[in-house]
Amino acid sequence: MNRAVRIKDHWREQRMFDQRIVAAGVLIAALTLLLMGRLFLLQVIRHDHYTELSQGNRVRIEPIPAARGLIFDRKGLLLAGNQPAFQLELVPEQVPDLDKALNGLAALGIIRGDEVADLSKDVKSRRAFDSVPVRLRMSDDDVARFAVHRYEFPGLDIKTRQTRWYPHTELAVHALGYVAAISEQDLQDKNIDRAAYAGTTLIGKVGVEAAFEAQLHGTNGLREILVNAQGRSVDPNLRVEAPVSGQDLILSMDFDVQTAAEEALGERRGSVVAIDPNNGDVIALVSRPGFDPNLFGRGLTGAEYRGLQNDLDRPLFNRALSGTYPPGSTVKPVIALAGLHYDVVRATEHRVCRGVFRLPGSSRQFREGRGGVHGSLDLVDAIGKSCDVYFYGLADELGVDRIATFLAPFGFGKPTGIDIGGEKPGLLPSREWKRRAFRNAADQVWFPGETVNFGIGQGYLLVTPLQLSHVTAVLASRGESFVPRLVTGLRDPASSKVRPIAPVCANTVQLGTAEPWEVIFDGMVATVTRGTARAAATGATYTLAGKTGTAQVFTVAQNEKYDEKNVQERLRDHSWFIAFAPAESPRIAVAVLVENGGFGATAAAPIARKVMDMYLLGKEAVAKAEAKRPT
Repeated sequence: MNRAVRIKDHWREQRMFDQRIVAAGVLIAALTLLLMGRLFLLQVIRHDHYTELSQGNRVRIEPIPAARGLIFDRKGLLLAGNQPAFQLELVPEQVPDLDKALNGLAALGIIRGDEVADLSKDVKSRRAFDSVPVRLRMSDDDVARFAVHRYEFPGLDIKTRQTRWYPHTELAVHALGYVAAISEQDLQDKNIDRAAYAGTTLIGKVGVEAAFEAQLHGTNGLREILVNAQGRSVDPNLRVEAPVSGQDLILSMDFDVQTAAEEALGERRGSVVAIDPNNGDVIALVSRPGFDPNLFGRGLTGAEYRGLQNDLDRPLFNRALSGTYPPGSTVKPVIALAGLHYDVVRATEHRVCRGVFRLPGSSRQFREGRGGVHGSLDLVDAIGKSCDVYFYGLADELGVDRIATFLAPFGFGKPTGIDIGGEKPGLLPSREWKRRAFRNAADQVWFPGETVNFGIGQGYLLVTPLQLSHVTAVLASRGESFVPRLVTGLRDPASSKVRPIAPVCANTVQLGTAEPWEVIFDGMVATVTRGTARAAATGATYTLAGKTGTAQVFTVAQNEKYDEKNVQERLRDHSWFIAFAPAESPRIAVAVLVENGGFGATAAAPIARKVMDMYLLGKEAVAKAEAKRPT
């Protein structure tokens, strides 16, 4: 029996077809909505963005670097300015083969061969449309040599830019600092907006130039240039936004005093820091030897930079802020104040110096400097004659805890807070410090002999010249303290209006009465009238108050005698002198360090005198006095 076979189900096929029609319609509708949404996003919401990108195909934007702010001393003398210079710049996106181009420049002698790798890395780290400098301050010969081969280097061109210029070369270089080519490390470390530095060649590296980079840099402008399909300029001034120059800086520094200090220090290694105790203004900040900061602006060769780095005298090292040294006897006025404050000693009390001090129950001898014997003296004479034996005993009676506590408010053991970077805090030792500083339990014990050395500024106590000048300023102002500063005002280059920066008060040292200050003043005046620095005040028309200091570089054994003539020059004692003047109403506080200079009165004191003469008497009076001196 044959069964009926159903060949086709029309109703099923119709349902399937209808379902597919609906699915296709939904898909088409969704894709249409997606397309319309995308069109809306591109043509409406992001219209400005893509318009700008399209303009970029026919409009090239060139940055116009802002003029860097100028730097002046307190009297308006230019210390750092700008000069026009030719430099070779490269736009990465316009250079077909970067390595080939850089090697070609090296072959022409435009750049050095050892610079190629670093320049390539620097260029690749920049945005493709930024103009990157590859050679600063080109000479006329360099410009002519490149011009002949210009056709071989697409994307490279010579630009006229402003470069930094220091008219007085080495003068005040460690205060001013310097500028040099921007590196990738600079952009990372300083957290700088790359766009803000487009077209900028130089950036402050140290000193005032670095600390006030934001104020000095200004705001770059731009120029829109219409180009054709080949990238050639059609209209160079499509739109121009003028740059805004950086602000000028007014420094507290006095050029004449700075010059006098540097000339007095001469070729010796050392530092001079002068501060106005009434507001913290840094009148002079010297670190010798120095270097010419213009070298960094034009770009140092590898050999030149290695020469500066490897120089035994360390010209790049800022001794004023970063050099730490034992203060020697310059700490004695503060130790004497501590003795008066804690009633350990009276000003009129006499103590006997027999040339040697011994701790109770100990055979170790602490000798008087230079083998002297002062006999009976009071506190004023002990300061004036710088009697070590007197201060050995005073320090032993005070104890390390009271000494450390009393010295801290003067600024020992911490940065002064000056408005440039690189400052070291020095070291104020104490029992707690020693426990933290040493690992071995035996080394963590504070010994009485260490307190004795503490009393004459030896042992663990370390200061910077800036720090000691600040301490001297606190002494001069009878405890009033200001944060040292180099920049006192910002000047708008357009209006020439100066916005002053107010001085900042620091810790005040309170002693209860004025009598202890007067005793210390008398002792420091005695230093320059009948004490260790008598020659420093000869012929002065104002009253000085000072204190000499001689800091040991190495320890002399108990059975040995220090013989300066037979000691290597770099192992000789450091020479210190601190002073303020006029003593009755101080206007300047000075700290002078001469590395390996020997006795403080011989090497350092004459330098301080020249600095104070220049500031208090003026250039003309100093010149007249010099003319009258016998040759």
